[in-house]
Amino acid sequence: MLFHTCHWSHHGRLVAGEIQDDHLPLHCVCDWPSDKVSGGHSIPRQPDRSCTSERSKFFSIFYLSINAGSLISTFVTPVLRGDVKCFGEDCYALAFGVPAALMVLSLVVFIAGSGLYRKTPPEGNVLLEVCKCIGFAIKNRLQNRSRQIPKRAHWLDWASEKYSKQLIGEVKMVTRVLFLFIPLPMFWALFDQQGSRWTLQATKMNADFGIYVLQPDQMQFLNPLLILVFIPLFDLGLYPLINMCKFNFTPIRKMATGMILAGLAFGLAAIIEVKINETDMPQLIPEESLIRVLNLAKNPVQVTVQDQDIFQQPVKAFQNPAEYSKLILNGEQQSLLFTLQHQGLSLVFNYTVKEKTVYSLIIFEAEGSLSSRLVTDLAAKPENGLAAVRFINGLSQDVNLTIDSKRFFAVQKNYSTSEYLLLERDKYNNGKCIIEAEEFTLELGLLDFGASYTIVITNASGGAVKIWKSEDIKANNVHMAWQLPQYLLISAGEVMFSITGLAFSYSQSPASMKSVLQAGWLLTVAVGNTLVLVVAEAAPMAQWAEFVMFTVLLFAVCIIFSIMGYFYVSVDPEDLEENEEKRETSSRGNMISLVTQKTKL
Repeated sequence: MLFHTCHWSHHGRLVAGEIQDDHLPLHCVCDWPSDKVSGGHSIPRQPDRSCTSERSKFFSIFYLSINAGSLISTFVTPVLRGDVKCFGEDCYALAFGVPAALMVLSLVVFIAGSGLYRKTPPEGNVLLEVCKCIGFAIKNRLQNRSRQIPKRAHWLDWASEKYSKQLIGEVKMVTRVLFLFIPLPMFWALFDQQGSRWTLQATKMNADFGIYVLQPDQMQFLNPLLILVFIPLFDLGLYPLINMCKFNFTPIRKMATGMILAGLAFGLAAIIEVKINETDMPQLIPEESLIRVLNLAKNPVQVTVQDQDIFQQPVKAFQNPAEYSKLILNGEQQSLLFTLQHQGLSLVFNYTVKEKTVYSLIIFEAEGSLSSRLVTDLAAKPENGLAAVRFINGLSQDVNLTIDSKRFFAVQKNYSTSEYLLLERDKYNNGKCIIEAEEFTLELGLLDFGASYTIVITNASGGAVKIWKSEDIKANNVHMAWQLPQYLLISAGEVMFSITGLAFSYSQSPASMKSVLQAGWLLTVAVGNTLVLVVAEAAPMAQWAEFVMFTVLLFAVCIIFSIMGYFYVSVDPEDLEENEEKRETSSRGNMISLVTQKTKL
């Protein structure tokens, strides 16, 4: 007589001694005594299949360890790069050298523990065997397309002339899962943009958190930090709570939920990008330019531009300039007459204006009369959150300026203009201005993220230089903290998608094919990164529009994946191997007849 006890870990159906479920291989802990039955044959002890939860815990711990290292790297490496200077520039040598040294140290530790590892000798190239089996099946099928040749149950059965039934059966299991993997690269196409598109977005935001100013690439540390929080929160809190609600949250459903969360994260990124663009300079098109007026004279000046309907009101002295006005040209460049009306006098100046260029018309007094200069401004925000500043020397003597004890340059007299200088965001109140061997203090104040400034030196007396500061391009006014919701969503999506997918691909493969499916899983990551390049190059568009496009694509792929997952029936490779052994044993005869019964739990 044969006894067995089963402790079910999930709802399902018991069919001929095995559990079946639409998505997840359900396991039970079965204690099978190695007992004798009629004919003297023994039924071997069944393997303990309670490893589902342990396998899930393993992949969670595996992912935890990866993100613990990533957390340290994403936070410390930007500090080594930005806060330490090598030859006056960012120290990339240190930023790459420290991780390289730690990698060598970890390799030494890994090799030192080699004697403690369980090592299984390699037995051929299983990936090559799988490819050969698939190739032979396709070739054999194409060579036997005659209607007189009987059809076979599965297209891989055409490899039976050369390969064993066991290998063909295992390859069938692998191809079923690999087919399910086809939509997955789109998730990675979005996820891996954290280190590119999202970091570039952070460079256009305000990174001042009061007690600390984050580097744009440091914002990536949120992902591994949130992963370390979400993994135990989901495993110990969310998933058990969902199970208590009697909802069958299968791996397929978890992965689909992860896709939805990643899509929502990119939707938020698109909204933030639209808000960021509000402080950007207008995008210029051919036969267009932008211009504004800086009146450095003592009285208001009325400015009129040939064939242009701009500057309706007089420009007051040292008036903060309004928004740039648009110039419509009749070609790539055009000569325009600028008329200045001042105290009943009219002066005309002729300047050549080029398309897609930004200008400032500087008006000043020289030798008792009005004069002007047309200078070129920045057409876009400074990159990487830097501030741009230039100087106009309104004195009658040349000046030598020192900004931060490292930047020295000279500005010639009589309203000459310097080149733009890029500086990190900070308060610059300890500058020096040297005029004919006399030193004056230069206080510039805060030069903010992404802003462009024009600073006019108007007077020097009392040991200090008097300046007038104009903000040409507005500073970044969207705070970097607004990226937190999108990092929350995509990190939660990663936990549901990536960890579940790793465990799922491992559970759905036979023992000899686990490396093949793991390779297939990693291949989806590589294809996803390639998709970003293809889509970005094939359809160049505004950044916010690109975010929206990726959101729509991922939602569409999620629907396809959900439909494929609905028709996918999860299997347990161990169950298939056991059933095969039972069939071989029963074929020998002298076995008791087992009646197949269906029991609904």
